Amino acid sequence: MTQLGNKVEAFDRWIRTSFVELNTALENLYFAQDDRARVVGVGDNLKAQLRDEGRVHVVALLQEGNTGDGFESAFEVLGSVGMYLGALRRHELTNPALEERSPFPEASSLALHVGASLGMAPRFATSHLATHNRAIAGIRKSFTKLPDEFLFIDENTRGILAFKAVADALMRIVHLGVSSPVADRLFDTAQAGLRDVIRINARLYEQLDIQRFFFSVRPYYKPYRVGRQEYRGANAGDFSGINEIDLLLGLCRANDPYYAQLLVDKMLFMLPEDQARLRDCMTRTSLLDELLALADQHATTEWFQKNAAAYLEVAELFGRTAAQHHDQLVARFIQGPASSLKEGALQGITASGPPLPVLLRSLEVLRDIRLAAKRSDILTRYDELARLRSFMAGGSVK
Repeated sequence: MTQLGNKVEAFDRWIRTSFVELNTALENLYFAQDDRARVVGVGDNLKAQLRDEGRVHVVALLQEGNTGDGFESAFEVLGSVGMYLGALRRHELTNPALEERSPFPEASSLALHVGASLGMAPRFATSHLATHNRAIAGIRKSFTKLPDEFLFIDENTRGILAFKAVADALMRIVHLGVSSPVADRLFDTAQAGLRDVIRINARLYEQLDIQRFFFSVRPYYKPYRVGRQEYRGANAGDFSGINEIDLLLGLCRANDPYYAQLLVDKMLFMLPEDQARLRDCMTRTSLLDELLALADQHATTEWFQKNAAAYLEVAELFGRTAAQHHDQLVARFIQGPASSLKEGALQGITASGPPLPVLLRSLEVLRDIRLAAKRSDILTRYDELARLRSFMAGGSVK
């Protein structure tokens, strides 16, 4: 193994051990206070230890002058330095609202170098803690060893894997054509995957402690500066699968200015392979549009009735996942606890950066687009889905 490989491993080992212990100790100090949102002036010796220990690893890697032996090594470095910067932000050792540039130039330089080489934003991404969170002897990367963080990471990962399976199935239908007699198998797979997501989310929302999530897990996903630029926090939706489903079902359209902006904003927070998949999806005709194009001539055929019904079931289940996420996770675990905070503590509360009311309105719009809700103020596929339903089971089937 090369010297650089040794240093990558050393940084990774620190992230999995001392880094976790220091963050956990700090979280327990914050959580024991009457004001759990108070961070400044609490545990300063632990914060200094975290800052200084991490800097040793950052400087050692930065002095090497390259980004690693291939994608996996560079990706590990980006995750480690990104989590380090995320923790510094969480513990108020940096705050983009109070700075014009990051006070951690070495970490910024390393993150910018590695991020540019990978074609990703220079901060940790959802994939670092989900689909590419490599477990060693049963231990995956995390910020703390709090049970609620492990629950959040693990259930999010299960949900992402289920969404990716749904996206894979839908893309295979695109390749076969929605009129294919074997599309039924793939629609079944998509439906099963979405039911899995609903079960996983329900389990997470039932078991996750609201206070621990809000005060001890969520703050690690805040925006922070890398160099002069402020980057939003990692978002659980920063993988292509959910947007592939949006586009392949036809519930969202890449030429919708609102949705196109969403895709642009998240592109660099995804793995390069996800970026490629999403770009490919943006060129495809959706299953909804394909069915509607066939409906006038073939609506009474057996294959149309069967496959259109299967499509509508998938679309309905996907809408349920969107409503579940917004109405349970966002409302109960973010909006509810935030309502008890003082005005000053609300600054920087969201991972994506904008004030909470702005974020909530944006999430409501996305929920309703995925539900194909009937709204006069935004574009949804309500009318198109109503038209497709009008062809169902109305007359004789050929």
